[in-house]
Amino acid sequence: MAAAEPLTVLSRWYLYAIHGYFCEVMFTAAWDFVVNLNWKFPGVTSVWALFIYGTSILIVEKMYLQLKDRWHIVVRCVIYTLWTYAWEFSTGFILRQFNACPWDYSQFEYNFMGLITLEYAIPWFCASLIVEQLVIRNTLRLRFDEKAEPGAPLLPSSTANGYIKTD
Repeated sequence: MAAAEPLTVLSRWYLYAIHGYFCEVMFTAAWDFVVNLNWKFPGVTSVWALFIYGTSILIVEKMYLQLKDRWHIVVRCVIYTLWTYAWEFSTGFILRQFNACPWDYSQFEYNFMGLITLEYAIPWFCASLIVEQLVIRNTLRLRFDEKAEPGAPLLPSSTANGYIKTD
């Protein structure tokens, strides 16, 4: 039996984009609840978030693969956070040229051009930790079995919990 192949770059980008999109909606819903006690939880985002998060997390994946054996996780997360600020500013600046930037941090005290804000440093750091430890590491473990048939059992009946029984 041939070994299952790792997910393609496009497949991983898609998973990262959906993850980022979902987190953005949940964050804005939670923020609106905390600030306004809005029990409707109206999370919002933009279709641009798919490209922004998918591409950003794919680049963080590349950084993770280069840095994981060289730097402590705290240092890596600081690097990811700095990357996030650079990416958020760059994409926001480009989208603003078309009046399409979905965020505006002008009301924050430590904002720069309304596109990034220092107040989000800790949330971005925590998000980068979650992205590395849960999202990227588990996505890289996923495999695609080209020969699998839809609806067919995933494991032969002689396996338990993903391991072959030896008794």
